[in-house]
Amino acid sequence: MLVNICSMNERMKNNDDLLNSEQTLKCLKEIEQNPKITQRGLAEKMGVSLGKINFLLNSLMEKGVIEARNFTNSKHKFAYMYLLTPRGIKTKFQLIHNFFIWKTQEYAKLKREIASLKKEASLLSLSIGNDDAIKPGKASSL
Repeated sequence: MLVNICSMNERMKNNDDLLNSEQTLKCLKEIEQNPKITQRGLAEKMGVSLGKINFLLNSLMEKGVIEARNFTNSKHKFAYMYLLTPRGIKTKFQLIHNFFIWKTQEYAKLKREIASLKKEASLLSLSIGNDDAIKPGKASSL
């Protein structure tokens, strides 16, 4: 798992990867819904580390997708409010479009894979020729 996180951090350093990430889309949606969310709160909602959120937010600020503004919270402490810039709004819509394409392709691939597995299970059932064979649509009791 650590390897995946490290490699994802390396990939996200690339502008195209950062702006074509499902994680970036989740982050932009959260910021849009709650601009005053803390980095810790954002990390918890997204299920990633605080360091990863810090990296992501700083990268998005460098790219002009979001901006951070200071405000005083109810405890009279300074905090940041994250806002989507016009480029950020455009990026969010592009990510939504890309996400739809990714998920549609993933769904089509899964449908093909399921059909293939059903066919294979059917053939196995015929070749074994007993009632205990796995039948399409039936769960195995292994």
